Amino acid sequence: MQIQQRSVRTERHTTAYLQTGPDDGPLLIFCHGWPELSHSWRHVLPVLGGLGFRCVAPDMRGYGESSVPEGTAAYAQEEIVADMIELIDHLNAERAVWVGHDWGSPVVWNVAAHHPDRARAVASLVVPFQPGGFCKQTLIDLVDRERYPEAEYPAGQWDYFLFYEESFAQAQRDFERDVDATVRAVFRHGKPAHINRPSLNASTRRDGGFFRGPVAPDLPLDTAVLTEEEKEVYVAALSRNGFAGPDAWYVNDAANAEYSRRGAQRLDLPVLFLHGRYDSVCQTVTGALADPMREACPDLTEQVIDCGHWMAQEKPTAVNAYLARWLATRVADWWPRPR
Repeated sequence: MQIQQRSVRTERHTTAYLQTGPDDGPLLIFCHGWPELSHSWRHVLPVLGGLGFRCVAPDMRGYGESSVPEGTAAYAQEEIVADMIELIDHLNAERAVWVGHDWGSPVVWNVAAHHPDRARAVASLVVPFQPGGFCKQTLIDLVDRERYPEAEYPAGQWDYFLFYEESFAQAQRDFERDVDATVRAVFRHGKPAHINRPSLNASTRRDGGFFRGPVAPDLPLDTAVLTEEEKEVYVAALSRNGFAGPDAWYVNDAANAEYSRRGAQRLDLPVLFLHGRYDSVCQTVTGALADPMREACPDLTEQVIDCGHWMAQEKPTAVNAYLARWLATRVADWWPRPR
């Protein structure tokens, strides 16, 4: 299945995207997170495109071949959702099934909450819907205090959110000193041991940064997530654009919370949520992180995959299978017609 590179340019933004599948197929839009690319959906696009869906995966704002505006305020959720509405308009589609991962998940949740007429259904990998927004206070209120006693871990596993706010320039410098090492350190597969101890992200400020030093450790490539060639795609893009844009997604907390308050607090459309059993930050299999989603999404399907955070790259077969089954059963009108 051939994957094409395309783009849409408006007065406010340029969005580059990958597309596969028939142009007249039911539209699926895949939104990636930090610090990724449209390339993160490389195992998913050809499979669902081969089933007859029109699959589109944008480079999100600040990434890849899309615009990289200056200033952290440019990376607020309201701006990013506007990019996605421009994209679907460019695709001449009324609605899509939106699929998100990591920071791409708040984007697709917000599309559904603010533009319900543009969303047929929503699927999310590892990051559940939060009616109060994907914001530090909303998340901290849901921290598992048995694992993260408040006296020792006041922000729980979300401590790194506060590090971005308090030490933004340092975070950018540390990631950029050796981008190859950063990519190798970040993209690691999930292990059962990860859920039996506090996340390293819970002590980011105490450790003085993400790596307990000014540069990422020189770890071997984790081939359960990336091949050497795939790693080089990330390294090239992040070296070219830097981390200021990607990191800025974390520092618009007040604006994002206010934007969420203006959106729907209940999503009545079909929702699929895929849990990563070994995700040490988005711990949704245990704890309360997914509970607000369960209250707010009455047509919710949940599945657990034995993997870490980088689900679509670590366990693509399971992701493809669950997406296809959910589309065929809960969003059956969106299934491609036989040709």
